[in-house]
Amino acid sequence: MPGIVGLITRMSPEKAKAELHRMTEALRHESFYSTGTWCDESAGIYIGWNALQDSFSDGMPLTNELGDVTLIFSGEDYADQELRRKLRERGHSFESTGPAYLPHLYEEDSTFPVPLNGRFHGLLVDHKLGTAKLFNDRYGMHRVYFHEGRDAFYFAAEAKGILAARPDLRRPDFQGLGELVSFGAVLQDRTLFKDIHLLPSGSAWALADGALQKKAQYFQAGEWEKLPHLQSEEYYQELRATFARTLPRYFDGREPVGIALTGGMDTRVIMSWRKAAPNSLPCYTFGGTYRDCRDVITARRVAKICQQPHTVVAADNRFLSRFAHYAERSIYLTDGCVDVGRSQDLFLSENARRIAPVKVVGTYGSEVVRQARMFKPVPPADGLFASDFLPHVAQASQSYAETVQTHPVTFAAFRQSPWWHYGILMLEQTQITVRSPFLDNDFVRTVFRAPQNTVEDMDVRLRLIADGNPDLARLPSDRGVGGNLPFPVSTLNHAYLEFTFKAEYAYDYGMPQWVAQIDHLFAPFHLERLWLGRHKFAHYRVWYRDQLAAYVREMLLDPRSLSRPYLQRKGVETVVHGHLKGSRNYTLELHKLLTLELLHRLFFDSK
Repeated sequence: MPGIVGLITRMSPEKAKAELHRMTEALRHESFYSTGTWCDESAGIYIGWNALQDSFSDGMPLTNELGDVTLIFSGEDYADQELRRKLRERGHSFESTGPAYLPHLYEEDSTFPVPLNGRFHGLLVDHKLGTAKLFNDRYGMHRVYFHEGRDAFYFAAEAKGILAARPDLRRPDFQGLGELVSFGAVLQDRTLFKDIHLLPSGSAWALADGALQKKAQYFQAGEWEKLPHLQSEEYYQELRATFARTLPRYFDGREPVGIALTGGMDTRVIMSWRKAAPNSLPCYTFGGTYRDCRDVITARRVAKICQQPHTVVAADNRFLSRFAHYAERSIYLTDGCVDVGRSQDLFLSENARRIAPVKVVGTYGSEVVRQARMFKPVPPADGLFASDFLPHVAQASQSYAETVQTHPVTFAAFRQSPWWHYGILMLEQTQITVRSPFLDNDFVRTVFRAPQNTVEDMDVRLRLIADGNPDLARLPSDRGVGGNLPFPVSTLNHAYLEFTFKAEYAYDYGMPQWVAQIDHLFAPFHLERLWLGRHKFAHYRVWYRDQLAAYVREMLLDPRSLSRPYLQRKGVETVVHGHLKGSRNYTLELHKLLTLELLHRLFFDSK
């Protein structure tokens, strides 16, 4: 993902610049990235960056008029236009778009980066004071990995940036691997790499004299947890006003914007309040090959009601024919923060970039507003992992239990989003800029003020849709929620769609082994065609068994793979042979095994 890299050190400038070059190049993944470096040898500061061309943070470094403030910024700040107007009134000059106002904001507000609103990180150097500040956003969504070495303090938007300078750190952190196996994410600011950690959310660390001087946080979620609760109607009116006021920020800028439209409520809320001119907002939905899924069917209707163009971007045979490339690339680009079951997201993002370089999404909406938990520990299959590795998997459950012991909005916005959701975001942002209005500071702050019973009451998103665009409110969601169908048609429609949703999930992932055996007996009849593609477009159970069987066999039955110290060879062979035969369903296990193997080949085996 585009971002910054750097080191703070007193090593020789020649050595430091050589390390900086390796770090910067390690994050240069595409030809459409802009890249550069900036150094202050006297202060021991060496920093590089990669940015999507023409994006908000293209054009680093930034300086003020006197040249005594330098800022290298990555990500986006969704500033209110009023803030920029006030800075101009105070005599500061900068472009109407882009981040040129940020150094001036620092000059005007000593609490910087407190005023910023978005997903970002950066390094600000105050030459007058001889200090530097390494910072990130409130949620920790625009990651900064760091390593405190003996000769230097290293930081990078991706772990591989640090590994490029310090190959001796290519060692797995087994607690992180245990969490990855248990629920597909690493918690509590750990990483998959021993001695490489994450900058905590809302951090502003002081650097001076070639070294890290002080670790501090400019923001903690506890500040918002203390806000007084509102009554139900007062809360809704405040939430509505806040969303209407902040949404335009996510469509501003110098690049074309599209929206990844789904059949759910979150993107529907956005469409209800965007009120774009006809044919001005490209809409697209991800689809598959079996049939138009409910996302496509519903999103197409939403786009039609809003008089916007709609395109289906399909994960088709072009993706499957190059699955090995996308699987390896996805693990590499995200430092293992996604499993191979998300490889199609890279393929789809490449195609989405051709529609618009900026994508607005509804991600985090239900999580923040409804405090929906999207992950939990899942024990691995018996006999698959070595006994001395299983305690690390068991420890993951304890880490999860500690993580959820917090305010539900804090968990959704400050834990689940930057730790569990991050890998998908990171993968997508290697190709496009992703924006979500549901992580706007003002919006999340308002949700903290919700009355205690809001989650149990009517979904507030339904009311937002009805107030924003009554025509959209009449259309049921992809799961049959909302709409104006008469009773009992609405109830039957919802029950039918829920049944097909769960049936498809069972066929893809959750099918018990005894049902898989029965299904295998009827394989000539291709019963999967009854269920697959109704709600989802990725069908790895069938793909692994059929189109990708040779890849699975080649990867996991290779002697290198079978010799990994935390695996049991017989268990791996049982999983592979059982799934490829079709008499067992080990889709999730194959996701984990393939991901772990690619991690080893891409990171841990190479020095």
